[in-house]
Amino acid sequence: MLGFRSHYSSRRNLYLREFVNSRDSLSLLFVGALLKRILSLAVLSAATLAGCSSQPQPNVTAQLRVLETSDIHANVMDYDYYKGKQDITIGLARTAAMLQAARTEVTNSVLIDNGDLIQGSPMGDYFAATHKDDNFDVHPTHKAMNTMDYTIGNIGNHEFNYGMAFLEQAIKGAQFPYINANVICNVDCGFGKNQGENLFTPYQIIATEIVDNNGDKQQLNIGYIGFVPPQIQLWDKQNLTTENGEQRVKVLGIVEAAQQFVPQMKAKGADIIIAIPHSGLGSSANPMDVEAENATYGIAKVAGIDAILFGHSHSVFPSQRFAAKAASHQLDLDKGTIAGVPAVMPGRWGDNLGQIDLTLSRINGQWQVTNSQAKVRSIYKKNEQGQKVAVAEVEHHHHRSAEIRTSVAAEHQATIAYVNAPLGQSSADMYSFLSLVQDDPTMQVVSNAQIAYAQKHLAPELAELPILSAVAPFKAGGRHSTLADADNYTQVAAGPLTVKSAADLYLYPNTIVALKVTGAEVQQWLECSVNQFNQVDPNSSKPQQLINWNGHRTFNFDVIDGVSYQVDLTEPSRYNAECEQVSDGNRIQELSYTDTNGNQIQGDALASKTFVIITNNYRAFGGSFAGTGNDYIAQEFPDMNRDAVASYIKAQQGKAVDPRADNNWSFKTINSNTTLDLRFETQDSDVAAQFINQNQQRPMTKVGQDELGFAVYRLDLQ
Repeated sequence: MLGFRSHYSSRRNLYLREFVNSRDSLSLLFVGALLKRILSLAVLSAATLAGCSSQPQPNVTAQLRVLETSDIHANVMDYDYYKGKQDITIGLARTAAMLQAARTEVTNSVLIDNGDLIQGSPMGDYFAATHKDDNFDVHPTHKAMNTMDYTIGNIGNHEFNYGMAFLEQAIKGAQFPYINANVICNVDCGFGKNQGENLFTPYQIIATEIVDNNGDKQQLNIGYIGFVPPQIQLWDKQNLTTENGEQRVKVLGIVEAAQQFVPQMKAKGADIIIAIPHSGLGSSANPMDVEAENATYGIAKVAGIDAILFGHSHSVFPSQRFAAKAASHQLDLDKGTIAGVPAVMPGRWGDNLGQIDLTLSRINGQWQVTNSQAKVRSIYKKNEQGQKVAVAEVEHHHHRSAEIRTSVAAEHQATIAYVNAPLGQSSADMYSFLSLVQDDPTMQVVSNAQIAYAQKHLAPELAELPILSAVAPFKAGGRHSTLADADNYTQVAAGPLTVKSAADLYLYPNTIVALKVTGAEVQQWLECSVNQFNQVDPNSSKPQQLINWNGHRTFNFDVIDGVSYQVDLTEPSRYNAECEQVSDGNRIQELSYTDTNGNQIQGDALASKTFVIITNNYRAFGGSFAGTGNDYIAQEFPDMNRDAVASYIKAQQGKAVDPRADNNWSFKTINSNTTLDLRFETQDSDVAAQFINQNQQRPMTKVGQDELGFAVYRLDLQ
């Protein structure tokens, strides 16, 4: 480890940091750590940064490699805690090996993390559960990252999942600064901030020593600015609201904040500006939308931004996954640009390292990007036998992986012990291989647990109403965009259940919320949910893909238990992924509710009936689906959905949980004289094949394997 760091200290940049907001006490937290790893630190005046000199500077050219990690989600180890074995497709430990390869190839480089760091794996859950608020020194993710010489970090939306005190303490342990430009302190926000101040340092300008193409040293003032989706106010409302119901923070739109601060950065002497939005590509129709969760295309339109490191969507850019959007979003997938701006997004969980190579030219005293090439570097590949194997760079620098593993060895062993604590038994397998095409045991057990929780904890006036439960699959093939996604399925076998079983069934640390809705709103909620599927042409014999992977995230495919319904795939989707109406289609058919007396309620009687739906805080406060948003909140609970699952399993008192699906929803039979070839993707494994064979509700036949390693099945709906 020391050898690695001293190797780079001989040629790494000398940093002079300007703390751009004199009110920003958070920056001071980093000074002590920075002094240990840099040769000099000084606060520069704007005039100094501007490089005022009476002597003209010669025209020169230099190369700068900009490297990015994003959406690590506490996956420090290359280890699958759910399966209890090594996983070569994930882990910052392996990304570190690729990082060393990338750095040794060039003279000048910087490394940035784009957030969603401290939550999302069993290690993150273990650490948050056993280290409340601020009773720890260094988070395990930062133990690893502090050995990797990061330049700067950005805040992701999941950073707020464990509360403000936990986040503030986590940041203190990082030996690099954090930035965010669009979260503003309102009241009781912590971080030593007052109302109206940026909660974090909005941007930093770092005077970086580089070596030009002639071998001469030059100073390049690199500006970094970060952003987070405004939706954190909804997704983490319980952590961002005071006991009196006041918002702790306010959040500017991503593009709005960029337009405010980028000119300041240029005025204070930033030679180039690197934007770090924790945000996906976004819409080309309204790129300047201040409410946009995904706003990277809008960021590319902001004058003065020279490169973009984005994330949040867990996708890989540049890649052919974005080919359909190349024209509308001005994408060059060969060079890796968005509207002419170099950009990269490196997947998730450490499976890729993002890389942008910039050619910089100083012309008449002004630095500018004159050429670029962006790409992602995967930590693994498929060999000729179709097996996933480490790439050569990771194998060559395996000692770096070993050093990362050593840095979190204690937390790793503690996580293994944590996830293996016993809970109970299951009478049947809980696999999510079919969760997108039929009712599913992994969602059924969560729904059962949520209803059981509600029956105990609902306020009396709500307990008298019919209780429904909304659940979505969290592990159902990921985004169908990388080789690793083919392994991203919940797999809890029949038999003993442990804490890791509950974590596998419910991935996120969401909290339970009850909504009060009508039957009409239930129907429209479901109409948006089934945008998960492509429309079927009943007169075409060509292969038709059922799953709308690109247009709808699987974690937004809600199944609502307590009602019965069918899905007519020959109808167009009524809504898009944002639940905006795009057609008059009516896919939800035969929606009904059966009361405790056995009476079936449908039609107008159902539409006017009032229900309670149990869901999570992410969905409840989101406001996109019908029946969600502040106006529909009936009761908030302090407990996590995952804890409700664990409690439900424990409550069986020695009896096995029965997770078998009740098949309350299904696809409607398609009547056609044409033989249809309807296809869906799922995991390609013996376990999956056996489960499908034993549990299929409709005839399913395997027809092949796609380029990502998913099995492709034909589904008979006729």
